Amino acid sequence: MQNKSIIFAIAILASPVLFALVVFPNTFSLGWNQGRGGFLFATAFIAAELIGLKLEIPKKRLLAAIPLAIIVIVYLTGLEFGLKSYLISIAPSFHVLLKDSWTWMWDFIVLAAFFMVSLTILFGKRWIRISPAGPIYTAGTAIILSLDAFFPYDTLGPLQYVVPYLVKLDVFLINLFHLGLATSHNNVMFLNGIHGPFALQVFWPSAGVHSIIIYSLVMMAFLLKMNIPRNRKIVYFVLGVVGTITVNVIRILSLSIFVLKISTNVNEFESFHGIAGEIMFLPWLFIFLLIVTYVETKRIKKLEAAKNEPNQNKP
Repeated sequence: MQNKSIIFAIAILASPVLFALVVFPNTFSLGWNQGRGGFLFATAFIAAELIGLKLEIPKKRLLAAIPLAIIVIVYLTGLEFGLKSYLISIAPSFHVLLKDSWTWMWDFIVLAAFFMVSLTILFGKRWIRISPAGPIYTAGTAIILSLDAFFPYDTLGPLQYVVPYLVKLDVFLINLFHLGLATSHNNVMFLNGIHGPFALQVFWPSAGVHSIIIYSLVMMAFLLKMNIPRNRKIVYFVLGVVGTITVNVIRILSLSIFVLKISTNVNEFESFHGIAGEIMFLPWLFIFLLIVTYVETKRIKKLEAAKNEPNQNKP
């Protein structure tokens, strides 16, 4: 039977997200710098790590975390009553170039701070080994959004460096599978399909570079808490990097196929572009972590069974 204190802890941690989902459902787009879709996955990470935890949380600690949840709910409500307009109005003072990334950045900063402080209240310093994925995912997303807000497009050279190589790979795949005509120059693809020509310029967020950074942060925290050999941790990490890069290649390819086969209308393309990244990356990350957990849990059970077997055979 599930520990009741853990259920209450999950409910408290999830309450601001559930409140926003019910009251402001239109803000939960999965598009990059377009919504709070990532809130759901961060909450799912926390729930997945806490469910089944055999640890009793004192009532006073649970009660101490509730005011923090209320503060976040007040913040989320305040955004709809002038706070968001205020954040936008002060953006030029901080030389912000992309206001969407700036405003959503604050959402993820507030949620990351709430998760970290609440988990510290509930579990003390042990939270980093008990439930690190959700807080680190939200904090990582806040960092990436801040970079996008202050250094958009190709102004941040190191993150833009790998984009031309991903673009070339995409062009190679398009021509290999005869999906249309494609050439590239640096980070620009020139596409010609059934709806005519289209130039597609790719920047690091669209190429999914941010997802590799976020994956690395989340996966390192996740593997840190797992009691498995270092070599296995390295293998899992590398496999995840390869998988994340593959998802990014599929993302760019899907954008290209949309232009080549479906539409060159800019508005329709932007609508598809807005959801084509996170809707691929976040499920992939969640599923990969579940697979690693399942494999390692099964392996540990086999090892324990093998250790117990000789004892059972003793007269």
